[in-house]
Amino acid sequence: MTSPHRLSTVILPVRRWHEGGRDQWLRAEELGFHTAYTYDHLSWRSFRDGPWFGAVPTLTAAATATSRMRLGTLVTSPNFRHPVTLAKELISLDDISGGRVTLGIGAGGSGFDATALGQEAWSPRERADRFAEFVPLLDRLLTEGAVSHGGTFYSADEARNIPGCVQRPRLPFAVAATGPRGLRLAARHGQAWVTTGDPKLFESGTPEQSRAALRTQLARLGAACEEAGRDVAELDKILLTGFTPDRGRPLESLDAFVDFAGEHYALGFTEIVVHWPIPGSDFAADQQVFERIATEALDKLGR
Repeated sequence: MTSPHRLSTVILPVRRWHEGGRDQWLRAEELGFHTAYTYDHLSWRSFRDGPWFGAVPTLTAAATATSRMRLGTLVTSPNFRHPVTLAKELISLDDISGGRVTLGIGAGGSGFDATALGQEAWSPRERADRFAEFVPLLDRLLTEGAVSHGGTFYSADEARNIPGCVQRPRLPFAVAATGPRGLRLAARHGQAWVTTGDPKLFESGTPEQSRAALRTQLARLGAACEEAGRDVAELDKILLTGFTPDRGRPLESLDAFVDFAGEHYALGFTEIVVHWPIPGSDFAADQQVFERIATEALDKLGR
């Protein structure tokens, strides 16, 4: 997967497919984005009282509408997923897309859809414990024809996944992680690693502090890869923007994005992801500026 200077987008599933939703995904491909992702949630923050559609059906529709651009979740979590059923959906989606799917996967959070199935919100340790079992089992389900597993949280009884993924040995995992256990999972099972930065710096940190925190995260990823016997260069490093102290800066202008992206590519990131503008939300931005960034920024950065 590794290649420098990729630019991708996140299209939140807030529009009906036949009322502008399809057009967004088609436009993303026309603009040349490497990947168009969507959140895999049941609802999310300020959007929870408005339209919000399912990630896998949305990506399936996008797969039939597009032909070149990669597609993915950013991210899927155990909050309301089970490895057995998720594997079947992913193999189907990978087939429909012709092998263009990346699974962004993380441990999940404590809000929004964490309690939608009626359970109590899991503690950080419980989420980490589940994630540590979820990822290896999903890896097996996507690479083996039949899987049985009796785990603490997840079980499988001769779960069949024939013919497997179009992408071999399976579709790539982009593992979102900042803690030691998650980074070990990224090192062992990931083809990419995802971060949004240091959440403790979101409200009152500075851009310089954020870059220092990201540098530390990248170093820890390198150490986890060394421990796992992998070259960290094998993994793409993905920054999902919008959650660092300078969250509004990247989409203010083309030059602002080029400066921001250049700083973060220099840290070692290979892919930067920007949110498709949504008026009246935290992700509001000028659509024309956004499209100029999509079509001109990488050339300015020298690809």
